[in-house]
Amino acid sequence: MNSQRSEPTGETMNQHVDLIIVGNGMAGNRLVQELAKQPHKPESILVIGEEPRHAYNRVLLSPLLAGEMKADEVALQDADWYREQGIELISGDPVASVDLERRQLVTQSGYQLGFQRIVFATGSRANMPPLPGIELDGVMGFRTWDDVEQMQQSASQGGHAVVVGGGLLGLEAAEGLRKLGMQTTVLQRGDRLLNLQLDATAAGLLRDELTGRGLDILLDAEIDAIEGEAGKLTGVRLKNGQQLKADLLVLAIGVKPEISLARAAGLRCNRAIEVDATLHTSHQNVFALGECCEFEQNTYGLVAPIWRQAEVLARVLCGEEHAYSEQPVATQLKVSGISLFSCGEIDAVDAQPIEYLDRSHAEYRKLWLRDGRIVGAVLYGDTRFGPWYFEQLLNEQDLGHLRAQLLFGPPPDTQVA
Repeated sequence: MNSQRSEPTGETMNQHVDLIIVGNGMAGNRLVQELAKQPHKPESILVIGEEPRHAYNRVLLSPLLAGEMKADEVALQDADWYREQGIELISGDPVASVDLERRQLVTQSGYQLGFQRIVFATGSRANMPPLPGIELDGVMGFRTWDDVEQMQQSASQGGHAVVVGGGLLGLEAAEGLRKLGMQTTVLQRGDRLLNLQLDATAAGLLRDELTGRGLDILLDAEIDAIEGEAGKLTGVRLKNGQQLKADLLVLAIGVKPEISLARAAGLRCNRAIEVDATLHTSHQNVFALGECCEFEQNTYGLVAPIWRQAEVLARVLCGEEHAYSEQPVATQLKVSGISLFSCGEIDAVDAQPIEYLDRSHAEYRKLWLRDGRIVGAVLYGDTRFGPWYFEQLLNEQDLGHLRAQLLFGPPPDTQVA
């Protein structure tokens, strides 16, 4: 795999760099965007990416899979942008080892570099559990652009697909494969889809909509073994004994922070690389952000906190005093054209629920109030008022006097962004 290099400073790359960012995924790319805004950014910056292509928006891989978006709509900054910003870039040549004492690293191709400071933005890997048959041809995760191309190739041959995971990624993968012509089954270990974001009613509406489109959805379903012949996938056997034919098996059951490089370098790691509020790791002049980092025992998969980390770290690297802190997050999703919103405590205990359901129009709203204050919300279909509900939740606003009209949005004289 050839490296792609953007070299604004000459024909040969600097052998010593002020700042190296290991990883050109969404977190690393967001960091360089934030650094580019700073008036006093590091003297020299080098980004090293594992994948052979430039950065892209991983959130948009699902519509890319389904053919709803083109490649150039998913791509982020190209080589010209890096050159214009004076930032060097290596693609397709991942870092093989880092010596933090000597402040040196070596890439897979043997390229050696020195650095003053380094940021680990190595992201995460698709979780691939140790199931019998996991090594068979036709079994894969759903994490990268290469995965999309592999799934599209499989779908072009038709047949049966099984997607494990009823979260957002799994549902988007399943719907994309269905649109590409595969007979697709979703396996969800729990009793409802999107169990972290939706309550039972909203999850039921989502299931009805997706099954109506042609997806098969099995709840409380777990794989016992993956079956195959001559090294190729043929099907799966569930723990209840049911057998499903499968020409493609996609595992969308979460991710694992990619910390092998950091751990080998001697950084303190738990589930991920431990950082403080300035995104410093356990080693001087070494930082981490995104899905590979852990702050106050929290790890990350949503964009909003990672974007805040990138802003904080860019300012820290440019000499400012700034600190990251945890904040509540609202989840606004679009699952195959179906709008969903959730925030706060879903099925909150010691709270009073109020709800509105219109099955004929597939609209549902449910709020949980504690002492007149919104502590949780789920919206299905019409999500216009989600941001307003979230704002009231953050402000701990007493809305007890508006209880009768809350399900229909803010008071008429209120401006909603």
